[in-house]
Amino acid sequence: MEMLLAGFASIFTVKTIMYILGGVVIGIIVGAIPGMTVTMGVALFLPITFGMSPILGLSLLIALYIGGTSGGLISALLLKIPGTPASIATTFDGSVMVEKGEAGKALGVGIVFSFIGGLFSAIVLAFISPFLAKIALKFGPYEYFSIALFSLTMIAGLSSGSLVKGLIAGMFGITMGFVGTAPITGFPRFTFGFYELDAGINLLPALIGLFAGAQILEYAGEKNKDNSNKAQVVDYKIKGFGFSMKEFISQIGNAFRSAVLGTGIGILPGLGASVANIAAYGAAQKYSKYPEKFGTGIIDGIVAPETANNASTGGALVPLLTLGIPGDNTTAILLAGFMIHGISPGPLLFTNHGDLVYAIFAAVIVANIFMIIAAFAGMRGFVRILTVPKYILLPVVMAFCVIGSFGVNNRMFDVWTMLAFGVIGYLMGKFGFGKAPLILGFILGPILEVNLRRGLMQSQGSYAPFLTEPISAIFLVITVIVVVMNVISEVKKARKRKEDIIGSVV
Repeated sequence: MEMLLAGFASIFTVKTIMYILGGVVIGIIVGAIPGMTVTMGVALFLPITFGMSPILGLSLLIALYIGGTSGGLISALLLKIPGTPASIATTFDGSVMVEKGEAGKALGVGIVFSFIGGLFSAIVLAFISPFLAKIALKFGPYEYFSIALFSLTMIAGLSSGSLVKGLIAGMFGITMGFVGTAPITGFPRFTFGFYELDAGINLLPALIGLFAGAQILEYAGEKNKDNSNKAQVVDYKIKGFGFSMKEFISQIGNAFRSAVLGTGIGILPGLGASVANIAAYGAAQKYSKYPEKFGTGIIDGIVAPETANNASTGGALVPLLTLGIPGDNTTAILLAGFMIHGISPGPLLFTNHGDLVYAIFAAVIVANIFMIIAAFAGMRGFVRILTVPKYILLPVVMAFCVIGSFGVNNRMFDVWTMLAFGVIGYLMGKFGFGKAPLILGFILGPILEVNLRRGLMQSQGSYAPFLTEPISAIFLVITVIVVVMNVISEVKKARKRKEDIIGSVV
C-alpha cells in the first residue's frame, strides 16, 4: 500500500495529470471513430513520449489505452457501428435501446460499467498481478486450444433464435480465419492467387464492413427513417447517468462476473478485449433469468461487454509488467514505450523500477476516474449526434470507414475487403443470420488452429495431452457439458413449438 501511495505521489504533478486527462479525452475520440483503433491511437503518440520522463510518457500511453477502449461504446451505441473490436457485443442491445429512444440511458450504463470494469482490473493489477502471472505461465497450447473450443460454444447463445443459422455463420467465420498463409507450415490457403491475402483477412476492415458498411446499406434501403430517429433524441431528457439505483444494484452480479471474465481473458496473451466483450455477453445471456430478452434492448447486454472490455485493460498489463509478454496488440505498443526508455518489463521490473511500476498502477486508476468524468461531461453532446440528418452523417461515417480501413496497412485492398464484408453483412441481416457468431468464429478460429498444431508438435502427434493436462481437461469437460445442455434445450424448444402448433390447429 505504501508503494501505491508513493506511485500516486509521483504522478500528482500538474503536468502529468494534464497529460493523463488529455490522453483520456483523445483516446475516447479515437475509440469513437469507426476504423480508428486503440492500438492505432497509442502507436501515433508513441514517438512523442521519446523526450518525456518514463513516468510521464507511460502515463500518457496508459491514458490513451483506457480512453480508447471506453470510447468505442459511443459509436457502437449511437451508430450501431463498434468503434473498436472491443465494443462489438455492445451493439447487440445498445443499438436497440437507442432505437427505442433510450440513447442517454444506454450511454450512461456503458460509461458507468466501463469505469467499474476498469477500476476492478486496476485493483487486481496493483495487488495480485505477480500471483496471476504465475498461473498464466502454466497455460500452454493445450490449455489455449481448450479455452478457444469452449469459447466457440457461445455461438449457441449468440445465434439469436436459430442455432442452425448461428452454426453456419460461425463456420463461415472460422473459414474466413483460415484464409492466408497457414501458421507453422507457411502453405497458402484460399488466396486464389491474390498475394494481398497471403497475410489473411485483417479483422478491422472485416469488422467495419460487417457493421458499418451493412448499416449504411440498410439505411440507404429505408425511406423517411431519419426524421423519426431525430424526433426521439430531441425529445429525450436525461437525469444523472439515466438509470436508477435499483437497476444498478440488479446488475452487480452481472458486472462482477464480466469483470472477472474480462480480467482473466486480458491476462491470457493473444485474446484481448475483442474476445472478452463477446465472451462476457454470451456468459451474461447464459446465466440470465430472462435470456430470451437479450437482443431486445436491455441494460444487461451493455453491462456485460462494457465491464469486460475495460477489465481486460488491466488484465493485459499483468503479463506485460510481470513477464514482459504483451497481452494484446496495444500492450505490444506499450512494451515499445518501455523499451524507448531503456526499461525491460519482466520479473526484475518490480525490483529495479518499483517506483515506475506503482506509478503505472496509479495512472491506470486515475485514467479510469478521468474517463468517467470526461465521458459524463460529453454524454449529452454524444446523444446529439443522432440529431444530425442521416444523409449528412452516413457519408461522414463512410469516409472514416474508408480512411480507417486504408490506414490498417496503407493499401486499397483493405478498403475493398471492408466493402465486400459490408455486402456480406447486409445480406446476413436480410436473411436472419447473426453477425456475432461469424465474428466469434473469425477471431477464435486461428487461435484454435495455431494451438492445436503447436500442441500436436509438442506431443509428437498425440492427442492425449489435451485430455490429461488438468486445466485443458477441465475446459474440455465443461465444453462437452455445455454442448449437451444446448442440445437438450434445443430439443425441448422444438417439442414445445410442435405442441403449440398442434394445439393451435386443434
